[in-house]
Amino acid sequence: MLCWMNGEFIEEQDLRISPFDHGFLYGLGFFETFRTYKGKAVFLPNHFGRLLEALKEYRIHFPYTIKDLEEIIEQLNAQDGNEGYFRLNVSAGAHAIGLAPSEYLEPTVILFRKELPQVKRGTEKEAVWLKTPRNSPEQNQRYKSHHYGNNVRARLELPNLAKQEGFFTDVQGVVAEGITSNIFWIKDDILYTPSTEIGILPGITRALVMDVAEIIGIPVREGRFLKWELEQADECFITTAVQELVPISHIGKVHFAGSEGRIYQQLHNGYIEKIVTSLGEYNARKL
Repeated sequence: MLCWMNGEFIEEQDLRISPFDHGFLYGLGFFETFRTYKGKAVFLPNHFGRLLEALKEYRIHFPYTIKDLEEIIEQLNAQDGNEGYFRLNVSAGAHAIGLAPSEYLEPTVILFRKELPQVKRGTEKEAVWLKTPRNSPEQNQRYKSHHYGNNVRARLELPNLAKQEGFFTDVQGVVAEGITSNIFWIKDDILYTPSTEIGILPGITRALVMDVAEIIGIPVREGRFLKWELEQADECFITTAVQELVPISHIGKVHFAGSEGRIYQQLHNGYIEKIVTSLGEYNARKL
């Protein structure tokens, strides 16, 4: 599969990075995952903005524009004409061993692409409470960084991420997020989600779902919640940029409405409307 790295299109087997890249030596790097609809990365500006915020915090220069990325995405998708699953990866670049640089001016920038998995909208997953606690972010805000060991350790608890999602709590037992997702639930027609103040990732899809809720008049409560509060919910779902809104059927012996959830359906339909609006009615047919 063709990839793009530092201004060049390169076959995946030919990709090379230096062992002195500080993304390898110290985990100093950030990434975004997203997908295309009708060939367009609809929410790329949102992902790009979040990425630049992280890079600025760690003084990593980014030498490309969003227009550059859009053109690269178009060319990578043209390989097979199908929708793509993308990962934009920025690491600090090669430097001497040691924490010497005051800024990183030559990052390693890679855009990976694979064909988008075909999963029917509304396909339910089971949730599992993880034994691995959610770690604290390096800063007050969690970035989507190479410091991914906590997620990897949690992933080892589950046999199959295609059918399950692990739910983190922090060391105090407060509900946090999924291994690769943000968590929502509904009780008495109110939408609940953990606050970013407890150190969860400020998900792009999470924010868009909250926008949809406001538009259609569903109250939203962000805060610190314990397991039992989620387990009393009528509906539960998770959000990711690639899978959109994924209904949760049950967690342990507690069952939810799953794909039949009334508010889940309203929110997912509203999310799709955002995509349709961005694409335009003609291009969005049969989305």
